[in-house]
Amino acid sequence: MRTSRFAPIAAGVAAAALLAACGSVPLSGPVSSYPSTYPTAAPAMAPASLEYGRVTNIEFFQGGAATTSGVNVPGALVGAVAGAVLGRQVGSGSGRDVATVAGGVAGAAIGSQVGRSTTPATNPVYRISIRTDQGAMRTYDVPATGELRIGDRVRVENGVIYRS
Repeated sequence: MRTSRFAPIAAGVAAAALLAACGSVPLSGPVSSYPSTYPTAAPAMAPASLEYGRVTNIEFFQGGAATTSGVNVPGALVGAVAGAVLGRQVGSGSGRDVATVAGGVAGAAIGSQVGRSTTPATNPVYRISIRTDQGAMRTYDVPATGELRIGDRVRVENGVIYRS
């Protein structure tokens, strides 16, 4: 019985693609641009977002928050194929199949990281926490606080914070 050489390569590529899709995405609240230098236009059909609340905390971050550009799926796929081809050159028999799969997985991990940008922002960021009148906590990262102070009553309209 002859086994196909395509099966280990396909398994390696599939495993690499699954591992590349497992990248973590940072979860954060809405991001405001207060004071707004670039007005954010809501879609024509979407209702305006309006909330009232009080500022509960203001934090300053000198370097800003680290940003990532997300999962690099094309890089992971190219890396998986290249790793599988290189792994195929190692060993013989079932050892070659194992090397092919391992090369594909390693290539996907490396290829996913290539092209991802994880450089910290250089501008300072203020993180403003607001407790809404409904009791929800909202967090906004803004370049400047303006006149906002802890305890101020605010209106948040379409992600932009205003004193009220």
